[in-house]
Amino acid sequence: MYPFTPGSYAPRNGWYVASFIKDIGEELLERWILNVPVVLYRKENGAAVAIHGRCPHRHFPLGKSQRVGDAVQCGYHGITFNSAGKCTFVPSQSNVPGVYSIPTYPLVERGLWAWIWMGDPEKADESLIPTLEEIDFEIPGLIPYPFETMEVDGRYQLLNDNLLDLSHLSYLHGTSIGTTTDAETPEVRDVNERRLSSRRIMPNTDMTPVLMEITEYRGKIDRINGMDFYAPGFHAGLGDFQVSEGHERAGEYLSKGRVWHAVTPSTMYTSLYFFAMTVSDLKQIDRTKVIIKKVLDEDLLATIEIEKIVRRMGEAELPKELMIKSDQTAVMGRRIMQALMDKEKAEAQA
Repeated sequence: MYPFTPGSYAPRNGWYVASFIKDIGEELLERWILNVPVVLYRKENGAAVAIHGRCPHRHFPLGKSQRVGDAVQCGYHGITFNSAGKCTFVPSQSNVPGVYSIPTYPLVERGLWAWIWMGDPEKADESLIPTLEEIDFEIPGLIPYPFETMEVDGRYQLLNDNLLDLSHLSYLHGTSIGTTTDAETPEVRDVNERRLSSRRIMPNTDMTPVLMEITEYRGKIDRINGMDFYAPGFHAGLGDFQVSEGHERAGEYLSKGRVWHAVTPSTMYTSLYFFAMTVSDLKQIDRTKVIIKKVLDEDLLATIEIEKIVRRMGEAELPKELMIKSDQTAVMGRRIMQALMDKEKAEAQA
């Protein structure tokens, strides 16, 4: 399945973001992840759990059912499952069939996010989740904030591709967070067993339109823009802006920020997108929301419109992409993902 080999669209053995921690509470929260319905909620002791979201009786969605203590009772016929997935009650009979159970999924709360493992639970290694130190989560003076949870009508690799090639800032975001320098500046790449890193270092360059909105300074800046990709769907970005040499304020930070994009495959053709970033003052939240809405809308436009082209033309008729130099990081990211899926397929056939 585009852009991967037939039958591949996302790895199962990997940590995906299921929700921002703040959104998991006593109420049942329904998510679709890897084409599977999942229900998230907090038990009475505060622990967050993730259980399968389909009642095995008549396929009624447990996410649209109700809590009974720490259990979930199907809203159709009252069949009840505890937080470990075991059926504890069938109203129409005294015995509970042994086959009546539902899967549960490992769930880890770290930073702003609740991370879920949908694959083989024996392989759910928490050390594979990026650490807060790795993603620059605790920089003094910067406050991480969960801004947006979005359901996107586009396959999740389109969002990964978008975040792996920031040359698009020059044009898709040319009136907000980009300048022509983004596309013209060569990347500095680094890859290891945990992440794929890209940086663009832009000295003595023009200010971005958004920077001109939030500061009174007018002049050249030194800018660093980059992204770290942690497969299968987490991107940690940075954007640092300083006054260039030759100005009396040389070296002063005009803006310093960290941004996090969590991309989760909902179905084969749709995605969940969790956007978070830092602010230096919580009073900036409303203003920041206005700025980022325009940027996110631009990214979603690209994703949704490309999805329309791919689906309407069909995989068999879709012409091969003509790659350019700036695609190198995205291609590396695709290869990492394909290798993960190929490994899963080989293990399943062994």
